[in-house]
Amino acid sequence: MDKLIYTAASGMRGHMASQAAIANNIANVSTIGFRADRTVFDRLDVSGPGWDSRQPVSEAVLDADRKQGQSTQTGRPLDVALSGDAWMAVQAPDGSEAYTRRGDLQVSESGVLETGDGLPVIGQSGTPITVPPAQQISISPDGSISIIPPGSGLDAQPQVVDQLKLVSTKGSDTVKGLDNLVYVRGGGTLPADAEAKVQSGAVEGSNVNMAQTLIDMIQNQRQYEVQANL
Repeated sequence: MDKLIYTAASGMRGHMASQAAIANNIANVSTIGFRADRTVFDRLDVSGPGWDSRQPVSEAVLDADRKQGQSTQTGRPLDVALSGDAWMAVQAPDGSEAYTRRGDLQVSESGVLETGDGLPVIGQSGTPITVPPAQQISISPDGSISIIPPGSGLDAQPQVVDQLKLVSTKGSDTVKGLDNLVYVRGGGTLPADAEAKVQSGAVEGSNVNMAQTLIDMIQNQRQYEVQANL
């Protein structure tokens, strides 16, 4: 009897963890640049005399769904939607370099360019971008940030002050953290990708498929009930 109890209990624990990941995806269906978590189940084989029939379940949030979300036009000059596999470098709360698809940028009171959730955006030099006072700011497709200083005439030419550090995760071992940022597994940084492009005046929404997520939630709940009945 104990063999079935522990096997079923491990299955229930796995489905509870999966339900938490599904709930997190639903809660972030409107979060700009969010990537849906993917939960993977695996069977653990226990070796040894008398243990062959015990096969508990292992569950883990393996990674995120990397497919692109839908872009929405906003008209804001500081909003950017990243194209293809491009990611934007930001400074994580612990000071390390991380990568995001969140493109609702803003300039803080101190002049630092930040994402909508307050993370400093990193430039080509590897340090946070500081934007001087300007009467107009624009971001070109290659990520260059240009300004027109206050008091300039109508024929004033924009001045490039910095450039977004855009990277590609293709061919690199990266993992999504609990903060929705992508990190290089084991630490480190990615080199800038000269081919990466952004679309100004737009933002990329969450890639959570709400209909499929609700179906996954129902299926997960039914599988939990099966384990409970066992």
